[in-house]
Amino acid sequence: MAASPRNGRDVPGPTAPHLASGGSVLTGFWDVVSFLGSSAFYVPVILVVFWCVAPRQAARAAVILLFGAFVNTFLKLLFHDPRPYWTDPTIEGEQPHSSFGMPSGHAQNAPVAWGFWAAQTRRRSLWAAAAVIVALIGVSRVFLGVHSIGQVLAGWGIGLTFLVVALYAEPFIVSWWTRHHLAVQMTLALVVSLVLLGAAWVALQPIEDWRWPSAWARAIRASGGETDSVDLIESSMAAGGFFGVLAGLSLLAARGWFDPGGTPWRRLARVPVALAGAAVVYLPVLLLDGTGLLQAFIVQAVLGFWVTAGAPESFVRLRLAARPTRAVTRPGDERSELRQ
Repeated sequence: MAASPRNGRDVPGPTAPHLASGGSVLTGFWDVVSFLGSSAFYVPVILVVFWCVAPRQAARAAVILLFGAFVNTFLKLLFHDPRPYWTDPTIEGEQPHSSFGMPSGHAQNAPVAWGFWAAQTRRRSLWAAAAVIVALIGVSRVFLGVHSIGQVLAGWGIGLTFLVVALYAEPFIVSWWTRHHLAVQMTLALVVSLVLLGAAWVALQPIEDWRWPSAWARAIRASGGETDSVDLIESSMAAGGFFGVLAGLSLLAARGWFDPGGTPWRRLARVPVALAGAAVVYLPVLLLDGTGLLQAFIVQAVLGFWVTAGAPESFVRLRLAARPTRAVTRPGDERSELRQ
């Protein structure tokens, strides 16, 4: 018998219908604010910073955000709460979503991303700006009808807690990680990623045979979304990307990183080189029909490995960047590489 999310509960939590009413002149503004909390914004920014400005800081942000994104995917499967516009016909969903709503991914990622960058400075003005952006991103999700107030509050709480723990634990984890040989680091990266994927599989079991209620399906399709079956594709992509990034950064540190400096044209020239390589990796996906779990994991792993290790190596070989430090050849050498 098919499982029913939240025991058939119709309302995911407190909502604000007056904020989520469609047709408002503010909808465009909230769409832009919501974009600032999406992966469509974070990923390009982190990649450009990693390739052209500050690779070590961007690498830290990438690892923290990737792990946080997986945590969010896992929790959504675990709680399987509906979004407000799925269950309340008075709320118009301004964006198409077929993933569950608890906790809000935008609200969770916002304090992690913006808080991380604010933590790189002691300027109160930047901290204040980050706090305002984080707050607005959460409000935008309620206004657009895609999350309840409770889902946003949960996202903020989880994200802030995750950021504090990550910043505190990072020096200890990096020190422990870099004490191991490169081959061990690669193995650990794979094991951690598979454990994460296994956790998602466990969370999926109660709703593995679940089917969309007709009212929910109509609301999702009306907003432009698709009612595909609930599966582990997103979790597999997140786990694969996490493995690829961890493995790539481990290799990059072992080879001595790269100097992001240089003339403006040298920095900018790195972007098309890196994107061309990413396009080659992703081309088979565009040619194939459908994405399986293994394919999703492998493609994201290769992409993560390319952007963190393959692209920087190409920069050095094409003389678009230099190698500033010696390669790490023994366990324990340059233990601070990943956090400087």
